[in-house]
Amino acid sequence: MRVIWTVLLSAALAAAQSTSPAEAPGAAKPAAATEPANEVAIPAGTEVPVALKHAISTKGAREGDPVYAETTFPVVLNGRVLVPAGTYVQGKISRAERAGRVKGRAEILIHFTTLIYPSGYTVLLPGAIENVPGAEKTSIKDSEGTIRQDSQTGQKVEKAAGTAATGAIVGGLSNGLKGAGIGAGVGGAVGTAIALLTRGADVRLESGTTVQMVIQRPVPLDSSRLPAAVK
Repeated sequence: MRVIWTVLLSAALAAAQSTSPAEAPGAAKPAAATEPANEVAIPAGTEVPVALKHAISTKGAREGDPVYAETTFPVVLNGRVLVPAGTYVQGKISRAERAGRVKGRAEILIHFTTLIYPSGYTVLLPGAIENVPGAEKTSIKDSEGTIRQDSQTGQKVEKAAGTAATGAIVGGLSNGLKGAGIGAGVGGAVGTAIALLTRGADVRLESGTTVQMVIQRPVPLDSSRLPAAVK
C-alpha cells in the first residue's frame, strides 16, 4: 500500500511541474507587441517648400556637388508639426548638362538626402524636386524632377530674321533693290550661323529660389528627438 501511495504522489508532482504559470487557470497572458510609442513618420508624397542657400547653374555644376536649402514653411500632420520652418535640407546634384549649340536644352537633376533640425537631430530622406515656382523659363521634364531650360528656338529665329533685315537695309542703301536682296541673303546666312554657334541658355537657380521638394517614401521620425517646441 505504501508503494502505491508513493507512485501516485510522484505522478501528481510531475503533472503539476509540467503546467506552466501562463497555462494555469487565471494566469495573465503576455502582452502583445506594440509599435514604438515615440515613432511618427512624414508620409510619402508630402510636399515641402524649401529655399536654396546658394546659386546653382548648369554652367559650372558637376555631378556630386552638394546642394543646401532651408524649409520655408512647417510640415503639419494631425495638428502636429513634423518639420518646422528653418530646418536645413541637404542634397546633391545627380546630373547636370549644358545646352548644345544646335540642339538640346540645359538640364539639371537634384536629389535631397538629409533633414537637419534646429536641435541637430538628423534624418535621412529620399526627396526630389516637384516644381520650381521661383525660377523663370524652366520646367520639370520628368517624374524624377529634372529641371529643364525652356526652348529658345523662337529667339534664335528672331535673331536670324533681325540680322537678315539689317543686311537688307544696308544692301538697299548701297546698291538699290538688287543690293537689298543680296544684303538680306548675306544677313540671313550670318544670322543663321550666329544662331547655330550660340550655345543655349543655362539653367540658373539663384540663391533664395523657392523649389517644391516632395518626399518619395515615408520617413520615420523619433518624436523624442524633435525640438520641444514642435512636440
